[in-house]
Amino acid sequence: MPSCIAQLLLPAFSARRLLAGLALSGLLAGCSLPVMPERTPSQALSAEAAAQTMLGQALAPLQREHPGLSGIHPLADAHDAFVARALLARAAQRTLDVQYYIWRDDITGHLLLNEILLAANRGVRVRLLLDDGGTSGMDALLAALDQHPQIEVRLFNPFAWRTPKHLGYLTEFSRTQRRMHNKGFTADNLASIVGGRNIGDEYFAATDGVLFADLDVVAVGSVVPDIGRDFDRYWSSPSAYPATSLLPAMPDQAVRKTYAGLQADTLRPEAQAYVQALQQSRFGQDLLSARLPLEWAPTTLISDDPAKVLNAAAKEDLLVSQLQPVIGEPAHFLDLISPYFVPTQAGVDDFGRLRAQGVRVRILTNSLEATDVAAVHAGYEKYRRPLLALGVELYEMRRQIDLRPGSEAQAEPPSPAALKGGKGAAGSSGASLHAKTFAVDGQRLFVGSFNFDPRSARLNTEQGLIIQHPGLAQQVSGSLDRYLPMMAYKLGLDADGRLNWTGSDPDRPGQSQSYGADPGTGWFKRAMVRILSWLPIEGLL
Repeated sequence: MPSCIAQLLLPAFSARRLLAGLALSGLLAGCSLPVMPERTPSQALSAEAAAQTMLGQALAPLQREHPGLSGIHPLADAHDAFVARALLARAAQRTLDVQYYIWRDDITGHLLLNEILLAANRGVRVRLLLDDGGTSGMDALLAALDQHPQIEVRLFNPFAWRTPKHLGYLTEFSRTQRRMHNKGFTADNLASIVGGRNIGDEYFAATDGVLFADLDVVAVGSVVPDIGRDFDRYWSSPSAYPATSLLPAMPDQAVRKTYAGLQADTLRPEAQAYVQALQQSRFGQDLLSARLPLEWAPTTLISDDPAKVLNAAAKEDLLVSQLQPVIGEPAHFLDLISPYFVPTQAGVDDFGRLRAQGVRVRILTNSLEATDVAAVHAGYEKYRRPLLALGVELYEMRRQIDLRPGSEAQAEPPSPAALKGGKGAAGSSGASLHAKTFAVDGQRLFVGSFNFDPRSARLNTEQGLIIQHPGLAQQVSGSLDRYLPMMAYKLGLDADGRLNWTGSDPDRPGQSQSYGADPGTGWFKRAMVRILSWLPIEGLL
């Protein structure tokens, strides 16, 4: 257990504020991670063993037909993204390797943990690697899962102080601000889901609050063993602590109660839409019968060295260093979708260089009314005028999307650009962009966890797939062409250099409306964001 726990037993004998303050300071400073215990080594399932599974036998003919390529199936719809993960867990026979930045203690989080538990009960080896910053309130649940003989839980870059956990930001800020932002769900080292979604109700349209519009892909074929090797290096990195070294052991009765609670959650009324979607979906059957629609393409995994969170990764081992050599230099146009967009002056200069070469640059990010992180918007807003002056096309996602019957946005489902949130969007109070993708020249596509901001570039670990497929890349650009007028504000500069926003009028279908300030926001929120923009925090955004 962390050494700071023992200090909680010290008597509070002084009434003086100074001594109390010193005691608290000493208590917090004494919090430190335990010595890394000896860990059981493990690796992703070997190709030989994977070939013997049902997935291996189903995919073998397709892989022989497409040597060296990967099959890609986009998951833009929120319900489909949930179903795909659950059914991959059901299809697994040997291993599940699961890696996430955020796993919510909510209904969809519990439903997917139950699917993992059921897989483990069938004898599937489960390795669950979670960033410790995104597991709030789940210590007891994760401890119980870790005590299953087929499940091992590791917490990445953990907090020594468990309750309240975020006190660790005060005591070890330089380390704990760096997080593992990767997201992956891999069955039998043969099929993997990679992209922008975390695990939680807001990512799967199971909430009445803000719904995140997001994008994942299912990948099979040659890139999946690379994903497995990447998981292995995170799993065995110095930042991946076994849950047993941080969480208390659970009594057997409490473990059984936890498992029963996960099963009982499948009967809750709010879970029924997802239970029914699982029962009705053909995803699992299509995958195991080789009928799942797949686009075969050269696909490359790029990923940060996990040592990045310790500030110990070589420059060439960072995703940003790998990105340009693989994706190539845009020659005609670049379409970029990033929910948290803080280009920095260096980024503005790069976009300006592309524009000077005649490259069209179109960027979609969140508006102030749609963002869930106002501080990031504060880091972004000062770059809007310079980008527009360079000729960059800038769009901001609306919070409210026109999904009225008969509207164009509802008449046709979106492509993999995931510009609307899927089946659950109509029941949510608003949308917020969360997809991280970009397309180059209608030929190449990136899908992953990387945001165009300093945090993704310098602090957090990230991963993504570069897919060399004109059809998929053109779907992203085509979606922007079709849906931006309905789902985003277009930014411009007037004759005096003032910002303006143009978007569809919610009260007059087919008509546009102009705004002279961030739409859907009041003066106080805009003022607070402006004040945040003056602070020297860009490197943390």
